[in-house]
Order: sequence, then C-alpha cells, then structure tokens
Amino acid sequence: MVVCGDDGLAHRLAAELRGVYREQVTLVVPPSGRRVRQPVVGRARAASAALRDMVNAAVNRTGNSDATGGTGGTDGTGGTGRELEATEPTEDVLADAGVERATALALVYDDDETNIRAALTARRLNPRLQLVLRLYNRRLGQHIEELLDQSAALASGGGPGSGSGSTTVLSDADTAAPALAATALVGTSKVVETDGLLLRAVERNPPRPGEVADPGLCTLALLSATSNDPAGADGSEDSGENGPQLLPDAAAVEAATGRGTVALEQVSYSGPPLPAGRAGVPAFGELFSRRLRWSLAGLAACVVALAVALMVVTGDHPLHATYVTLLDLFSINEPAHNADIGRQILQLLSGFVGLLLLPVLLAAVLEALGTFRSASTLRKPPRGLGGHVVLLGLGKIGTRVLTRLREMDIPVVCVEADPEARGMATARRLRVPVVLGDVTQEGVLEAAKIHRAHSLLALTSVDTTNLEAVLYARSVRSRLRVVLRLYDDDFATAVYRTLRAAHPRALTRSRSVTHLAAPSFAGAMMGRQILGAIPVERRVLLFAAVEVAGHPQLEGKTVGEAFRAGAWRVLALEVSDGERAAGADSPSEGARESRLVWELPDTYVLRGSDRVVLAATRRGLAELLGRRARRGVDV
Repeated sequence: MVVCGDDGLAHRLAAELRGVYREQVTLVVPPSGRRVRQPVVGRARAASAALRDMVNAAVNRTGNSDATGGTGGTDGTGGTGRELEATEPTEDVLADAGVERATALALVYDDDETNIRAALTARRLNPRLQLVLRLYNRRLGQHIEELLDQSAALASGGGPGSGSGSTTVLSDADTAAPALAATALVGTSKVVETDGLLLRAVERNPPRPGEVADPGLCTLALLSATSNDPAGADGSEDSGENGPQLLPDAAAVEAATGRGTVALEQVSYSGPPLPAGRAGVPAFGELFSRRLRWSLAGLAACVVALAVALMVVTGDHPLHATYVTLLDLFSINEPAHNADIGRQILQLLSGFVGLLLLPVLLAAVLEALGTFRSASTLRKPPRGLGGHVVLLGLGKIGTRVLTRLREMDIPVVCVEADPEARGMATARRLRVPVVLGDVTQEGVLEAAKIHRAHSLLALTSVDTTNLEAVLYARSVRSRLRVVLRLYDDDFATAVYRTLRAAHPRALTRSRSVTHLAAPSFAGAMMGRQILGAIPVERRVLLFAAVEVAGHPQLEGKTVGEAFRAGAWRVLALEVSDGERAAGADSPSEGARESRLVWELPDTYVLRGSDRVVLAATRRGLAELLGRRARRGVDV
C-alpha cells in the first residue's frame, strides 16, 4: 500500500492500514520544512503513535502479538512500512515508492489538482492499481473516476473483469459531515446514507423496569456503563470492560442492565432540495420592515374609514364611495365647491391622508429594492431567532455540514473570520445568516445569538480556537449542546471528560474529521465500497457493501450464522426490482434498478450472487475482507 498526502489524514490512514489491516505501507509526505500545516501533522504523528500503542495492547490481550505481515522495518502495529519525503508526487517519486508493484495507492493531498495529476501518472505506471483519491469537487470526482477506470480497462486489454484496477473517489468532508451535523440535532446522533436511504443511529436510554427496548432495525452497540458518570471513561477509544460494546448479540443486550444502546433506524429522506443558483423572491415579511407594514396597515384603515364616512354622508354606493375617496386621496378629483360641508371636510381629510401616503410608498419602494439587492449578500441573524445551530468555520468541512443542516430545515447562523472563505458563496446561495469576525473576540458569539442557540458546532481547523469558543459559549449558556472538531485523541478525551464533569447536564461531543474519514479511505484501498461510518463514543462502526462470493464466512450460511458478535453483522440485501426479497429464486428479467431489503430473516441463506450491506468494526472488516485474512493469516 502506498499513501501520499500532506496533512494529518495521510498519517492517520497509514496507521489504519498498518494497525488494523496489517498491510505493508509506504508513506510519502512533504519534507518537514515545507509542510504547510506542520502543527496538524505533528498531532497526527502523535495520534498515530497512540493508535499503535492501542493496537499493540489489543493484540497482546488476544494473544496475536506475533501476527505480523510483510517484510521491512516494522513500526510495531502488526504491519510494516517506510516513509519517504517528497515535495510533489512526481513520476520518479511514485516509482521510488513502488507504485508499479503496489496493490493500492491513496492520494490524499489537500489540493484536488495534485491528486488528479498523480492519479493519471500512477494509472499509466500500473493499470491494475487500486486508486483512492481525495477530491472535494464531487462532480469532477465522478468524471475522473470514470476516466481512470476506462483507462485501466483499455490498458489491461479488456473490461472490468480483466483484472484492471478500479478507482474510488472519496471526500473526507462528505464522510464526516453527516456525523458532525447529526450530533447537533435532537433525537439524532449519527446518520449514514446508503444509495438514497438515510440510516439513523439513535442513542437510547436504558429501559425502565417492565419496559422492552425497541431495537429498531438492530442494536448496533451498548454504550459505556459509565456514560452517566461525569468521572467515567466514556469518550475514550479504548475504555476497557465498561466501554462501549459494538455489535453485541441478543444475549449481551439482554444481560446489559443500566446501559444505553445505539439502535439503527431507517428514515426516508424528506428534506427539501438545494436552492437553485439564484435566490428566490423574498417573502412579504422579509420584503418590508415591521414599521413599514404597520404604516401601510394604518393608511389602509384610514382609507376604509373615509370611504365609510363618505357613504354615510352622501348615501352613495360602497363601491362608488370608495372610488371617490381614492380620487380625493390621490388629488385627482374635482374640488367639492358646491357640495355640503361634510363632503368638503372628507375631501380635505382624504387629501391629507394622501400626503402621508407619498413618503410611505417611497419608503416601501426603497426597502423592496434594498431587500432584492441584499438577497445575494450576507444576511444578519434576524431578531428573535432562537433554537438554531451556531456553526463556527466555513471551510471545507463547515460548508458540507452547513449544506446538510439546511437540507434538514435546521436554522443555522454561521461565524467566519475570512470573508473569502470557501463556504461564503454557499451561505449566500442558501441565504444563511453569517457573522463576520474572529470567534475569539468578544461580542462575535453574542451577535450569533449564542445565548438562545440550541447547539454549537466548532469546526474550525484550529483545536485551540474551537476549545476557546466552546468554553466561552458554555459560560454564556451552561447547558448548550456543543460539538468540537478536535484532532488529537488524547486531547479530545481530556477535553470531553473535563467539560462533562463541569457541565454534567449538558451534551458534549468531540469529533475528529480524519478519525471518521480514515476508515472509509482504508476500506476503499482494500477494494470495498464503504458506505459510511458511524461514531460510537470514540469508536467507529463501518457500513460496507460486500459481494458474498469468495467469502466463506458469508457464502452458503444463513444470516444468523453469518453474524459474529463484535465483528460484523449483515443488515440488508440488495435485490433488483421485481426480485423477491429473502427467498427469490432468480432476479426478474429486464430489472435494472436495485434496492435494499432490510429486516432479513435469520434463516435466509446467503448466495454467492448476493450483495449485502453489513455493519462491521474496523478490525472485523479487516478480518472478514482483508487480503491477509483470505490467505489464512489470523488477524
């Protein structure tokens, strides 16, 4: 395996491949003096060392301390590898890294152009190479994926079945955004999308005596026994016997008392579509200010009163009385010289109301023009706003999270210091209020209405900035729900425990983008389609689409027999339209569309032609699908 990158994701991915999948990895990073984000890379190496220690401890506990693979300099993770320093992934650098002999290559540079250039070179050097690219531009990623797959097939002299390499384009922002956005919402803690469906993992409190907990589609995990204890170990990645249990069996769920669960639910996506490129017509309430609306209402009441008075004085028909009143109002009626005194007074009053109407109409025109002009500019938080989400940072991750929150109709107020940030255009298009300013400066969070907010998402790229903003927000509102983007696992665990101890009644979560994204990138390098990842405290559950053929742990076994507690569990079966789920003899002819069937019976026998969606731990997925596991090596 070859991993090329210039930030923390490269180090995290290399540690994932070595520690979990036991692969031989070559890591290509820029020279130390030319790394743009040296502090982040330094924390990544520290986190990688912590991950290695954790894996070694787990291996020693299970008695597999001698299960290593590959040759070369070992790093203590069960896998081997080396590190190269290069400014750019040129052809010579890729050749030196062994791309021509490698099984998979991950290009996770922060720049899309660098990844694309290196991918084109690598595909030419090795058509059978499994390519994994990190691209932020999703539309461009689809075209690049098709182009590289077609190039590999032609270079191999055949189609996809000729042994040509495949290409997978992923985005760390898209992988982490669902979990980050969902953590800030009520009733939803984790979500993952599977081909048009939205799966929601909901944390449920322990059932009361006499109650039966609803497992939903299935029970994904048992939460830490210390989840209600401010001094407990909840939030760490390895928290011992009292820590979270992933994919427990029925006996473990029944035996667990006083522990919350994480249940999987299927939710049909019903959010509104993204707005078009131009902003829509503002509503009447946004078109005119409150004072102007009251002024227009008062003038309308005056017109009605004058029309009624004229009808009473002259005995005219209501429509004719209204018409005459409007003529007097706009000063286009004949003077009432020969009329009685009542008619003359009403005409004078109508003319006076007409004088008041002119400035009100002018103000209405100016306000309407100003509203339409500001539709494409940044909005300010409206008065009386409450129950919203305050989002700090409109970078790559913040933009994706903002889009997801607006898809779910969640009110959002963004805070960004850079007026040229990546997500400013998205905020304008979605008409989301934005406060420009440094979040560490006094008054910025107050302008975002933090005292009336429901939750705070601190997603800037600087850990200390996120921590400072959260601490200040908690001083304003102690029970505010907060979600921090923190990279270093030890630092995140310490912050989590301290904030929970100081504010036991408030929800606190710390999330790492690279921690959520690395398992998906590693799984893609192993040749699987990773649908998403769901965090359970400081652990991660992966959702993958797997072909049953070639896996003796699945093929020919029932769904119940294929389930291995703490490792993997079959959740759904992919069938074509017209095919009978959980018992079809053969797919219907001419079926082109496919769908997922959930709640499979335990007696359904998995066939080699089936394609299933399963939930798995990182180590379980490595054991089930890893190349070394297929060769009989115990992992």
